[in-house]
Amino acid sequence: MDFTFTEEQRAAAEAAKAIFSGVAPDGVPSPALVPGAVADDIDRSLWARLAASDLLSLPLSPEHGGAGLDLVALCLVLRESARVLARVPLLETYALAMALQRYGNPASAADLLPRVGRGELVLTVGANGRSGHDPAELAVTARAIPRDVAGRCAGDAPDGAPGADRRDAPGREGDDTVRVLDGVQTGVPWAASADRIAVPARTEEGRTVIALVRPSQEGVTLAEQFSTSGEPFAEVRLDAVRVGGEALIDTSGAWEWLRALLTTGTCALALGLGEAVLGMTSEYAGRREQFGHPIATFQSVAVQAADRYIDLRAMEVTLWQAAWRLSTASDGALPVEGDIAVAKIWASEGVRRVVQTAQHVHGGFGADTDYSLHRFHAWAKQVELSLGPAAAHEEALGDLLATHLLG
Repeated sequence: MDFTFTEEQRAAAEAAKAIFSGVAPDGVPSPALVPGAVADDIDRSLWARLAASDLLSLPLSPEHGGAGLDLVALCLVLRESARVLARVPLLETYALAMALQRYGNPASAADLLPRVGRGELVLTVGANGRSGHDPAELAVTARAIPRDVAGRCAGDAPDGAPGADRRDAPGREGDDTVRVLDGVQTGVPWAASADRIAVPARTEEGRTVIALVRPSQEGVTLAEQFSTSGEPFAEVRLDAVRVGGEALIDTSGAWEWLRALLTTGTCALALGLGEAVLGMTSEYAGRREQFGHPIATFQSVAVQAADRYIDLRAMEVTLWQAAWRLSTASDGALPVEGDIAVAKIWASEGVRRVVQTAQHVHGGFGADTDYSLHRFHAWAKQVELSLGPAAAHEEALGDLLATHLLG
């Protein structure tokens, strides 16, 4: 199996490394020292630099002003962002933009995607359901009603505003049905900073659609929440929110594909975090002396570092396998969900072990709020919680193996 990156993928990684090299992980207050969010908004200056470097448009097709790169390239960029704890919804914006491009209404894609690439729109996704433990697509219902009784819908421009008669007003082009959304999505990253929130919802027919709603839209209420890493999340409550056809992605399989993108991208974040933490640990162990020798020369420290290096390499190879399967839709002995489950197992367990070893080697110094390790620990815990417990993924993998006998 050849995981050699293409020239375009390597160029994307190098460009990302250059942009993120100027980001300081401790550029905001410590999450250990503030009761709420470490900042009220995303890192807007970083977002602007990403747009100016064309990194936000990487997954977009040339017709939408992008480079048309695949998920592997995006994971390389996400990996670099995690090394510096970049406070931008890069994963959510990438994933939703790719889903909109692949499955969405062409008119909506033509309007929204170029603006995403220019950094004018911030996207996020509600993927945690009502409680964080139930399927996200079951937390919101999407009831169909005729447009002539629906009133204003998501995407409609205010009366008299520029674009009020444009095609980005959902349902204006031959679609006489809208969906009424009711339900709750919890733990939505950067919801208050986003221009569109993607919400999976279940129709009366049992299908899952993805609705693009605005945070300021009538019937949308955001309740403040905070991640383990101190980033602003929100509980998004939908009360009779009306969404027209162009603000809906209702193609079969769209939500499952978007969810797979989010999961694989989270594994890339885990890898970047783990690599940064192991680098910090190696540097510290090389300069910290006991009994007249650097602790890196002690066998117990060296063995622990070697074990964590093995974890990271396993996280890496399983990540690229899952990203490659998703990008190419290649056949395998198991469905792509099997590769994603394996990547999740290693990412969830691996990132936890890496930060635990780092704290052990650093001793009390690792808890010093003037040192950035505790920030990486908080982010790693958030990533681990996002991925879910390895045991659940092992059970899912076992079910796949039971139904797809390998011979």
